[in-house]
Order: sequence, then C-alpha cells, then structure tokens
Amino acid sequence: MSSSALPPFDPADPLGLDDLLDPEDLAVRDTVRSWAADRVLPHIAGWYEDGELPGIRELARELGSIGALGMSLQGYGCAGASAVQYGLACLELEAADSGIRSLVSVQGSLAMYAIHRYGSEEQKRRWLPPMASGEAIGCFGLTEPDHGSDPAGMRTSARRDGGDWVLDGRKMWITNGSVASVAVVWARTDKGIRGFVVPTDTPGFSAPEIRHKWSLRASVTSELVLDGVRLPADAALPEAIGLRGPLSCLNHARYGIVWGAMGAARSCFEAALEYARTREQFGRPIGGFQLTQAKLADMALELHKGVLLAHHLGRRMDAGRLRPEQVSFGKLNNVREAIGICRTSRTILGANGISLEYPVMRHATNLESVLTYEGTVEMHQLVLGKALTGVDAFR
Repeated sequence: MSSSALPPFDPADPLGLDDLLDPEDLAVRDTVRSWAADRVLPHIAGWYEDGELPGIRELARELGSIGALGMSLQGYGCAGASAVQYGLACLELEAADSGIRSLVSVQGSLAMYAIHRYGSEEQKRRWLPPMASGEAIGCFGLTEPDHGSDPAGMRTSARRDGGDWVLDGRKMWITNGSVASVAVVWARTDKGIRGFVVPTDTPGFSAPEIRHKWSLRASVTSELVLDGVRLPADAALPEAIGLRGPLSCLNHARYGIVWGAMGAARSCFEAALEYARTREQFGRPIGGFQLTQAKLADMALELHKGVLLAHHLGRRMDAGRLRPEQVSFGKLNNVREAIGICRTSRTILGANGISLEYPVMRHATNLESVLTYEGTVEMHQLVLGKALTGVDAFR
C-alpha cells in the first residue's frame, strides 16, 4: 500500500486504537464524553477549589439515565454493557475528574457488584434498580482507620443477638459515605468475614464527612461509624464468606481504574500539546523545540500503550479470562505512568501548570490518591512478584 492510500496520522489516536472499537463502543464513549463535557468540565475547577461536589444526587440520577451506574451488570435495571464499554466510560469520566469516576466506580463496581454477585434475590430486587437509576447511592465499607492493605486485620465486628446481627466498628476513607442510602459493610464474625447490606438510616449508623483533603476534593469522602447497628438476619450477603468476597469487588473496581487513569493522563497530555503549539518563547512556539517534542513523544507513548493495555484487559474480562494478577499489572502500570504524564505536562505548562485554569495539577493531585487506593503500589508489586516467583512475600 502506498503512503498516499494510508489514513492520515491522528495526534489524538496515533496507534489507530479506535479501529478496535465497534459502533456500540463508540456510542457509549461519545455519550459519556458528551455528558462530562456538559455537566462536569464547566464546573469542576470551582468544585475542586471549594472542596465539594454540589448536586451529587442530581449527578447520580443523570449518570443513571445514561446507563453509567452498574453498567456492566446484567438485569435489575443495569445496562448490561461490555467490560470494554465500561472501561471507556471510566476513561471519559476520569478525563473530567477522578472524583466523578470514583463516584461511578464505588457505586457500580463495589456496592452494586457486591449485591449483584453475592446478594440474595430479595437484596438484589430491593437495591439494584434504584442504584442503577441513581435514585439510591451506595458506598462500600472495607478500609478501617488502622487496616487498609491488610483487611484480614479488620476490627469491625458483627455478632448474633437472637435472630439479628449487631455491628460495631469504624470504616475510613469511604467514597459516597455521607450521601449513601445503603452501605455494603464488611465485618468480622465468629465464622469469618461477612458482608452486610446496611440501610444508612438504621439507628447507630453515621457517616461524618472527611474534610481538609488536598486530593479528590470534588468527591464525597466519609468515615462510617457503626455503634450497635442492629440488622435482621437477612441483611448478610449470603454468598460472601471470607476475604474472597470483598477482594473480588476490589478487583472489579481496579479494572475501571486501569482505564480511568488514562483519562486523567489524556486530559493532561492534551493540555500540554495545545499549550506547546501556542505558547511562544524565543520567537517560536515551544512545541518547535527538540526537548519539548521529546517530552510530548514520550507522553504519547505511555498514554496510548496504557490505553492499549486497558483494552486488552477489557477483552479478556469480556471473555471471562481476566486474572486478578493481570488487573494488578494494569493498575500498577497505568496509574504510575499517568502520574508521570501529569508531572511532565506540568513542566511544559511552566507556572501555568499549577493554575486551575488548566487541568494538570488537579489531575496530578487526584492521581496521588488513585495510586494508593484499592491497592497500593507495593501490594500490586507483591501480587505480581508472587505470581512470577511462586513465593508469597506478603507475610
């Protein structure tokens, strides 16, 4: 084929990755991108600066209306989208802001997924339809003040009292906590770790919001306090006993991060590329200097390699062949590379890189949280290390 017959080079898609997507994939991506451009991007700098996410319930209902909540789940009002389509949605949401993607991820991949995968039919029918529509917001209570990477050490307890369960304990760094209608809470019982579906209006349950964050500022983050929370016997998730339950939920959410981190990276790269084309120094655009072009080339490499990796993992998930170790591979690589792209973008923008007039510093600070939540760098390295060597170095 002659060069004249080749499609033109597209700086926004240098590897031609759009060719891997079918029309339905592109429609999902474009729908979410359009929603984010209309409802998030005009306001996000102000929300971030103010440290709040106003109108979160309205945003949740809008996200439900476009099928973004629990979108890869089947039935109960969920969209039943493919893993790739869910990933594309995460990428577009995080290109707007990590806090928006976190809202969707916690709702769908953690709270809804736990109920869908491990809940009773009654629990599914009660909670999943309103959560899919955004009428009910959910949260996921696993991390504790003293136990993050080691959930087996959790102190939150659930004991039987007659026919009821009584829960006591605290959870920390819980996205959506203070606006949630339902919390999926993991607690230690005399027969192992169990999950519980906890309506947040239950006496003894409270969720004070965590303030003074310098990351994920446009996101609701809370502590969960359970002080003698009494639940009926059927509040327990019947199919989840042991750590396998919460860890499988985390694996589903981590998959969305593999895509989402590349959205934040894309936003920073696009800002840097446009700035390099228009910012003049020494009588010419800085994009015409070799060192700036080297930075842009290296960022493009890591950005689109990361998207290709996410796409590959998505196809494996859709085929039922995605292993947890492969999700660790993607989360470790893509978040780390996304942070590198943000930092390099900041150098191209110079002092303007720290201004909220541009998205770069906002994404960079958000990704510092994404780097360590749902599995720190060290934990994912050890997951891969164990898979590679066959030796468990966790303990």
